[in-house]
Amino acid sequence: MTTRVLKIPYPEDLPQAMGKKPEDFEDELRFLVAAKLYEMGLVSSGRAAQLAGLGRVEFLHRLAQYRIPVFNYSLEELEREIQEAKARAKESS
Repeated sequence: MTTRVLKIPYPEDLPQAMGKKPEDFEDELRFLVAAKLYEMGLVSSGRAAQLAGLGRVEFLHRLAQYRIPVFNYSLEELEREIQEAKARAKESS
């Protein structure tokens, strides 16, 4: 798979103003882009983790820092999951 590089200009003093080293600031931006794409349902958690340069589990754990839900269910999908879980619980009892 070939990759492309996105360059995002930012003021040189911005990382320091945020109390970060430039490398950490850029890593955080990379994570935030990946997290937003995941939150919007445009990429899977695995693809987002890859974009962020992290393992999938670490990516999912870091989502909590920004209050981004790990599961992006629509109301209909969530209701279906609940009904299916209830049906399985009845079958096993």
